[in-house]
Amino acid sequence: MNKSFDLILQPVDKHKMTDTPHTPSAPALFDQKAIRLRLQRAIRQGPADFLLARVADDLVDRLVVLTKRFPRALDWASCGPHGAEVLATSDRIDQVVRASLVPDVMDFAPWQSLIVDGGLVPFGGQTFDLVSSLLALQIVDDLPGALVQLRRVLRPDGLLVGCVLGGETLTELRQVLAAAEIDCEGGLSPRVAPFVDLRDMGGLLQRSGFALPVTDTDQVTVRYKDIFGLIADLRAMGATNPLLARQRKPMGKATLLRASELYREKFGDPDGRIRASFEIIWFSGWVPHESQQKPLKPGSAQMRLADALKQAQES
Repeated sequence: MNKSFDLILQPVDKHKMTDTPHTPSAPALFDQKAIRLRLQRAIRQGPADFLLARVADDLVDRLVVLTKRFPRALDWASCGPHGAEVLATSDRIDQVVRASLVPDVMDFAPWQSLIVDGGLVPFGGQTFDLVSSLLALQIVDDLPGALVQLRRVLRPDGLLVGCVLGGETLTELRQVLAAAEIDCEGGLSPRVAPFVDLRDMGGLLQRSGFALPVTDTDQVTVRYKDIFGLIADLRAMGATNPLLARQRKPMGKATLLRASELYREKFGDPDGRIRASFEIIWFSGWVPHESQQKPLKPGSAQMRLADALKQAQES
């Protein structure tokens, strides 16, 4: 189990990718240097990993129903080792590689590790049988390009499975911050990163060449004493504002206090605590293979739909 193997690494230039279903000049949205620094700080200070722990448990449930073996598996850019631990303890996976944005603080791990740029996948084609990615792909500038690269490193009949934060994530925080800034500062600045839409994720999988794409969503509500507890947890996740276009000066005290007041008014529970929503979008897709089920060709049906419905009504 998890014996080392020679990784086939190669430089990848996303601007030369001709099969990307997306403009090759994707605009830079996220401050990748800041993302790394914040993750490193969170790890040093003790991360808030309850979301990662939850999705890792869900990953176990999603893999246990599969009977297929996956000799080589990759944990791609997950913000903690939770996904790699799931892969390494599976009795149907032999070798695990963890590609992370920053080093994990672990004395020993039963997998091979390397540090990567989350937007570039530096492995040779058809290296892995399974790729998982937990709460990572929502902070890459070119999500379609990243999916194409992950498909390239999977073997035929290989599986991509993972999750991202969806569009309903932190909707309460976004609303109160916007209202507080208008009230106190007379304008808006980008405070929360854009998130992926459930329907868009399924389409992106298809456009990236994955067969049998599946998406679903999990709604998680976390309660806090106040907005300051929520912000503290976001910092402990390394998940504070990662946008390049963010306001660089700290939010004013008056604005933050107004946001706290609005949060309690709009989203407070009877016991005085407030709610924060996290939408987790799960996705999976397979690299096409001749063994997979395929839809019938148009015109190949043996019975008209109307006749089938008539027979069902008569029976």
